[in-house]
Amino acid sequence: MSANPDQPPRSPATIVIVGAGPRATGLIERLAANAPELRGDGAPFELHLVDPHPPGGGRIWRPDQSPLLWMNSMAEDVTMFTDESVEREGPIRPGPSLAEWADKIRAGEPPGARALPPELAAEAAALTGQSFATRRLQSAYLRWVYERSVAALPPGTTVHEHRDRAVRVTGPRDGRQQVWLEGRTAPLTADAVVLALGHLDAEPDAEQRALTAFAAEHGLVHLPPEFTADSELSVLRPGEPVLVRGLGLAFVDLMVLLTEGRGGRYERGPDGELVYRPSGREPVLYAGSRRGVPYHAKIGYSLSGERPPVPRFFGPAQVDALRSLPGRPDFRRDIWPLIAKELGFAHYHRLFTAHPERTAGEWPAFEEKYAVCPPGSPELDALVAAAVPDPADRLDLDALDHPLAGLRFPDHEALEQGLRAHIEADLARRHNPAHSPDLAVFLALLSVYGQLIRLGDIGGWWHGFFSYLASGPPGPRLEQLLALSRAGVVRFLGAETTVTADPLRGVFRASSASVPGHAVEARALVEARLPEPTMDRSRDTLLRSLHRDGAAATPAGLLAVSPTDGRILDRAGSPHPRRFALGPHTDARASGAFARPRTNAPAFRQNDATARALLRCLRDLSCRASLTA
Repeated sequence: MSANPDQPPRSPATIVIVGAGPRATGLIERLAANAPELRGDGAPFELHLVDPHPPGGGRIWRPDQSPLLWMNSMAEDVTMFTDESVEREGPIRPGPSLAEWADKIRAGEPPGARALPPELAAEAAALTGQSFATRRLQSAYLRWVYERSVAALPPGTTVHEHRDRAVRVTGPRDGRQQVWLEGRTAPLTADAVVLALGHLDAEPDAEQRALTAFAAEHGLVHLPPEFTADSELSVLRPGEPVLVRGLGLAFVDLMVLLTEGRGGRYERGPDGELVYRPSGREPVLYAGSRRGVPYHAKIGYSLSGERPPVPRFFGPAQVDALRSLPGRPDFRRDIWPLIAKELGFAHYHRLFTAHPERTAGEWPAFEEKYAVCPPGSPELDALVAAAVPDPADRLDLDALDHPLAGLRFPDHEALEQGLRAHIEADLARRHNPAHSPDLAVFLALLSVYGQLIRLGDIGGWWHGFFSYLASGPPGPRLEQLLALSRAGVVRFLGAETTVTADPLRGVFRASSASVPGHAVEARALVEARLPEPTMDRSRDTLLRSLHRDGAAATPAGLLAVSPTDGRILDRAGSPHPRRFALGPHTDARASGAFARPRTNAPAFRQNDATARALLRCLRDLSCRASLTA
């Protein structure tokens, strides 16, 4: 049908993406890949990106970070591109991993490679697949992926970058949307809006408010949960004790910035042991957490032989069954037993197939019996005990989650020695292929995460457990932590660490279950963790306004979205036809915006589904416009 010449031409179809970090970059890559199929009219469209930080890396992966801060994944395990493992409707568009991109830079191949600053070019030249790149080099990779993805959009597509903050989205469900920017009087008008907000700051909860007020009253320092690279660490004085709650990745960043970042250095002693040489400007960090130990080191070897055939006990069929239950599934009762059986299956598959000398019997017979044993049952325990003679070869998830449970140390020095022994054992194990069932469990954890996104809000415990086992620091960081402990710059507090405010002495006091009766006092407290991504306490004006305007929140405070395509749900459970959201602030949060190759990454699956929904939305709008012309 021909257009009516008396009608004004319709403005180009428009998408606004709020956030320009790696999640938005991955979505743009999928828009470009799917556009040839789904933009049947061949018309270009307009794309607006709204973010005060540079596109590609966004805030968390921005280029102006300390060169001392590393990624926690090896360069060969970082990619932004789909491969044959990814479950998707759109086409595969292969691209280089971070390590392969660095190889191309050395050969002068990638567009814009010569524009890298000399220091980044030197980092890329020295990078190997097993290296842990700096975050600023990853930022350059993400920027390159962004530019490549923009260049692959349909001819004539216009991309506008707005270094602004979006504060509100308005508009009817069946009409164009308005995205309002801070300090601007006219909004951006869009046919569809995507929130790819990444990690956000949050208002403090009641405990944090009380601690901050106590610190202000007594002239103390309290640094709340936040992105460590943004913390005002200069208030932590040399030589003074600092209490630190958290031993995850935020703690590692804190440790680096307060030691090497203040002029300290490492060197090898005559026996090869790493030694820390203080600058004298470091505070003394007293660090503890619920578990009392740092996250497990990244595994330092590759899998050889057969991969664990997962999913097996926690796959699409099991998730479908859980979704069909009346009411919301209970994580501990309904979900965790299936996850535990899946992790055990991967562990024992690897043990039988790669280390058969440590098993009794044959894998097919064990597998058949394992399949029919109820999760967590005495029958399952008896089967494992008979088939795996050495208890050290059996998977004990409770012991992994509570490594210091029941352990009591007579004094603080005994705790220090015990924690160093624990870290040394972890480093040795994570770099020894004799323990390759650990790597099989890691791959099963990735598979489980990919299934859980269909179940929405399952509470926060799983995400912490996954990060503790699968998303820990590079091995060299734990080696540095050992050196800092030996130098007295870092001291451990133990498990079940508690911090209280002492109004009589005007200090913070920390104690733990690991050393009964022992306490440490300090005038500074650092919460070494990211804030929880809840809608009600988010400092993001846009997210809060969406909630006020009717967007649904889960019991844990996450933005509720459709698991199929990321459409934002209202409080009646209806998906918004023009509003989408991806990322950690949603109940379909994936484990990361980039991923290890060939692991069917959840974020890549989500990006593809959302990109196709967006393109269909634009196509349908174009068809309706032409029919009414």
